[in-house]
Amino acid sequence: MISDKQGQILLQMARAGIAEELGIPVDSTQVDLNQPFLQAKQGLFVTLHKNGALRGCIGVIEPVESLKTGVGKTAKLAAFKDSRFAPLGGDEFDQVDLEISLLSLPEKFEYSTAKELVQGLVPFKDGVIIKKGSKQAVFLPQVWEQLPDAASFLSHLCIKAGLDADEWTKGDLIVHTYRVHSFCETR
Repeated sequence: MISDKQGQILLQMARAGIAEELGIPVDSTQVDLNQPFLQAKQGLFVTLHKNGALRGCIGVIEPVESLKTGVGKTAKLAAFKDSRFAPLGGDEFDQVDLEISLLSLPEKFEYSTAKELVQGLVPFKDGVIIKKGSKQAVFLPQVWEQLPDAASFLSHLCIKAGLDADEWTKGDLIVHTYRVHSFCETR
């Protein structure tokens, strides 16, 4: 488990990665990149908020890269490559707050009916991945804050995947759940 202090190091690394891309000088000597926890491979998302509103969010579900490599790379993707937003501008750098979510390994969620699916999810704790054919979408557990009703949560997730909003009621989605350990900037 990553400590709060280590989480703050990850946030520093994410911010430094974005600053580097923007050409903003940053003192990276504060972070010892040889710390053992940075070698761990873990799925992660980086989320940017500006004035409390989403400004970018990208991540990787599977643990394919070390935190040392993945944090900066994912932060840059969230800041500059989230297709829902224009790339982050240098004038916005000090206006965004960063959040890093470290993911547990996803587990297949077995269900037979829509009722079982709705009743089995744990709002505010479960992140959810749905898949049908080549279509897939992911919601972090933090999305429950905007969509606290499981039916609405699943409908929006289906829409995000490019499916009909009621696709989750048909019982043929592949569903995985996971948990996160999140760290937010305290600026």
